[in-house]
Amino acid sequence: MIPFMDLTRQHAALREDLLAAAARVLDSSRFVLGEEGKALEAALAARHGVRHAVGVASGTDALRLALAALGVGPGDEVLTPAFSFVASATTIVMVGARPVFVDIDPETYALDVAAAERALTPRTRAIVPVHLYGHPAPMDRVQAFARAYRLAVVEDAAQAIGASWAGKPVGAWGDAACLSFYPTKNLGACGDAGMVLTDRDDLAARLSRLRHHGDHGRYQHVEFGYSSRLDEVQAALLAVKVRHLDAWTERRRRIAARYRDLLGGVGLGLPVERLGARHVYHLFSVRHPQRDALQKALADQGVGTAVHYPLPVPGQQVFGGGGEGLYPEAWRATREVLSIPSFPELTDGEVERVAAAVRQTCERL
Repeated sequence: MIPFMDLTRQHAALREDLLAAAARVLDSSRFVLGEEGKALEAALAARHGVRHAVGVASGTDALRLALAALGVGPGDEVLTPAFSFVASATTIVMVGARPVFVDIDPETYALDVAAAERALTPRTRAIVPVHLYGHPAPMDRVQAFARAYRLAVVEDAAQAIGASWAGKPVGAWGDAACLSFYPTKNLGACGDAGMVLTDRDDLAARLSRLRHHGDHGRYQHVEFGYSSRLDEVQAALLAVKVRHLDAWTERRRRIAARYRDLLGGVGLGLPVERLGARHVYHLFSVRHPQRDALQKALADQGVGTAVHYPLPVPGQQVFGGGGEGLYPEAWRATREVLSIPSFPELTDGEVERVAAAVRQTCERL
């Protein structure tokens, strides 16, 4: 069996360093808003070229708090892609606003900027571009569009730490950018964790209040807030892992390049990397018109796969379902995408075996 993902390999290699980091926090017995979190925030702010990083409890909370800090709320509309993980849109609802779904570029799965312009109304307040699967959205176009219509930009960079567009890191383009450290992400915690990046002093100050019950000094609560703090154990573990992120990213990119070499010419849609983009391959998602048959055949051969995602966001029950005619590319993607193993600890031999199984199956279908 070749697993779709195996985190035990990563943690076995880092075991001693991870245990030492956890022990350091236990010895300090400072578990919330301590030095470990501050150090990680400083490191990730510097990595992205922004002044501030605010650690929170999850990537979902990062999105929710970023929108709230920007003042998005009831009566507002927020543009977001129809094809993404559901949190890209549910967090808009959480702050009282209305998500307005936009169809996608079928090659990069990013929000279609021309479609976003057609979806504008007088109530549009913000746009949430998603860097899906690790490929950046076209942020120069998104930023120009947002400036033209005076919209706030909140980057959903949950799957794309380390990616860049036009030489500038994702996370450094918007008013705010949101990272997820869910365990399966390219930089994953050993539990839930997230972060908001911003170059704006006012936004960072408000985010710091909102994550801690609106506190503006010990027991001085100046607004309604939340309990969403990055705990010290996760921050310490992430500080160990971030030292390996660049190497892991390069390994993902080498695996992707090898898959491209081995899977050309078999009627399979392969990920693209647009000119000016640096893809970090959180997922290596292929496309095939008989996706379900391909997935079953690979499972029969011991190759783990996953579907990201089987429904577009507006097709989810929580959003009422439907909308195929409104978002045809999003719906087509849900029927065709299949993610194959691409985690950094995958061996060269396993990459070759996965590719052989995919090629042989595609030739039979």
